[in-house]
Amino acid sequence: MLKELTPAERQALKGRAHRLDPVVMVGADGLTAGVLAEIGRALDAHELIKIRVISGDGDSRERLLGEICTATAASPVQHIGKVLVVYRERPPDEAAPAPPAKDRSPRASRPAPRPARGDPRRAKLRSR
Repeated sequence: MLKELTPAERQALKGRAHRLDPVVMVGADGLTAGVLAEIGRALDAHELIKIRVISGDGDSRERLLGEICTATAASPVQHIGKVLVVYRERPPDEAAPAPPAKDRSPRASRPAPRPARGDPRRAKLRSR
């Protein structure tokens, strides 16, 4: 199920992909079953991945991008040089868990106050 991305979605995904490193490499053997399986696992884990293609010219890499997207039900985001970017949205029931909430209490964000002059705890600070 290949989802067609809107230009705005594609632009947002390109921005997210900019800081990513390639997680899969397609070598001289081309697109093997093992490489496709690894791409599928990476998409399950990350949704958005970069793939580095070692050999071939621009047209063959473009065909390779189409084959990858068809085989993995992913959407092509970008093909720049030897790097391909693909995206496959996770189903809503398998969405990644949210990170744990941070303590938002006012005391959590402030450092502890320093002891006032004459306070015996202040002498301990100087002796450290």
